[in-house]
Amino acid sequence: MTFKKAEWPRRLRSQEWYGGDSRDNIYHRSWMKNQGLPADLFDGRPVVGICNTWSELTPCNAHLRDLAQRVKHGVYEAGGLPVEFPVFSPGEPSLRPTAMMYRNLCSMDVEEALRANPVDGVVLLAGCDKTTPALLMGAASVDLPAIVVSGGPMLNGWFRGERVGSGTALWQMSEDIKAGKMSRADFLEAEASMSRSPGSCNTMGTASTMASMAEALGMALSGNAAIPAVDSRRRVMAHLTGRRIVDMVKDDLKPSDILTREAFENAIRTNGAIGGSTNAVVHLLALAGRIGVDLTLDDWDRLGRDIPTIVNLMPSGKYLMEEFFYAGGLPVVLKMLLDAGKLNGDALTVAGKPVSDELTEVRNWNEDVIRPVEKALTQQGGIAVLRGNLAPNGAVIKPSAASERLMKHRGRAVVFEDIDDYKAKINDETLDIDETSIMVLKNCGPKGYPGMAEVGNMGLPPKVLRKGITDMVRISDARMSGTAYGTVVLHTSPEAAVGGPLAVVRDGDMIEIDVPGRRLHLDISGAELERRLAAWAPAVETPESGYARLFHTHVQGADTGADFDFLKGGRGKAVPRDSH
Repeated sequence: MTFKKAEWPRRLRSQEWYGGDSRDNIYHRSWMKNQGLPADLFDGRPVVGICNTWSELTPCNAHLRDLAQRVKHGVYEAGGLPVEFPVFSPGEPSLRPTAMMYRNLCSMDVEEALRANPVDGVVLLAGCDKTTPALLMGAASVDLPAIVVSGGPMLNGWFRGERVGSGTALWQMSEDIKAGKMSRADFLEAEASMSRSPGSCNTMGTASTMASMAEALGMALSGNAAIPAVDSRRRVMAHLTGRRIVDMVKDDLKPSDILTREAFENAIRTNGAIGGSTNAVVHLLALAGRIGVDLTLDDWDRLGRDIPTIVNLMPSGKYLMEEFFYAGGLPVVLKMLLDAGKLNGDALTVAGKPVSDELTEVRNWNEDVIRPVEKALTQQGGIAVLRGNLAPNGAVIKPSAASERLMKHRGRAVVFEDIDDYKAKINDETLDIDETSIMVLKNCGPKGYPGMAEVGNMGLPPKVLRKGITDMVRISDARMSGTAYGTVVLHTSPEAAVGGPLAVVRDGDMIEIDVPGRRLHLDISGAELERRLAAWAPAVETPESGYARLFHTHVQGADTGADFDFLKGGRGKAVPRDSH
């Protein structure tokens, strides 16, 4: 793709505030000068916002203040004026009911901060799961020059000589407790090794997946995704990004120039190759909706279906993000896709050139971490989209994290009406369930939970775990953590809370799952399904006020990204009218 640079110098957006000697210009400049800024910083040079999701309540992002300073160094060096500002930080580990409920709020915060303030471009400082898509969504809606710097993953965890993957180990060990394979004392001892440095999850969880998606989309500098948070090269990346955004402003290189359909196709294929999180589905669908690219669930299935999973990282594989970085990181994956004819090499990146130009010198330094295609973890990676009378609008499953023996399965439904019902029943030894059953969880979608929590990877009942069984088919309208694994069908749409077929599944119903055939079927007659749906009444009430009401009223289904209906489509970078 050829990008035509804008002429430079030219009058920038920020000069609507700072350029001139009117009363209003002096008003804007004079208040800024109380920070000790020299007058010549307002002479028409690019003003660069640094959008920071730093928060001590978001542990993955708690080190971003330092990276912001590194970005500032780069901006100043390149002749710009950096201005840092905070936005809402949806932290995955602590936020209730779920961080996903606040992704859209964060994106609105970003959009309005950019729209209302005198900035010509922005550096997006992200890390924890929802901050990366939220910042990209907000920036895409305004369409000012923008570039991502990720906070980077934590260092490897180690416990008694074994790698400990953040999140993944938690799910494994908690199941081992219920199966009687691990003592609680050992579990508590292992806790100390799970998060031993700043940064986000060290597995290919959602944070690392979305950092990879930002790079695959072309919205971050090459190599950004995998550098550990505490590695000095992460600071260098931030510094170089600060330099680069100034040139992007001068060239007027915007998200709409980069986030093309070809870029989204690259990201979907990359997600299959890395064994990325199912959460990427809802985030990229939402981002595409913001920028005006027609992306659907069917694109996810079609583009990812023949992509081998070549990155041998937890939860699909063996290693962690540290090894991925040492092996060469995401550029190696992109190069392998390019060589296989599976990457749009002319897609533009924030570097101002086609992605193929950035991959000429790339080498794979560890072929057990980033495997050759013939040694892939699975030859059919990506995200599989299932449809049928149980999921008319689609449901998703991650084959690389599932059990081959369960890819085609027929089983008796054991139904949990909501997450509280599941918690009340799952440890009951009298629960009528065995390893052939299919666990069904309702009312955990965007409206149902609310926010579509990561509860889809339901833990198995202890009496099944004690048999040595570690996986069963699970179906829900919820999401699951990118660190999780198992034969888990997610994002079933329409969700139960709005009267989707999932809402009327009953204990004892037979369900068929056929991943190769992309089918999810409730084995009852069409007439019986219609009768049940006609008798259905909603169990989830609309909240009376506040953001919860806004969310419940306007959130759309998982099949289109769970964004708000009124945020679809770019709204541009219009300068607000001066009120002074």
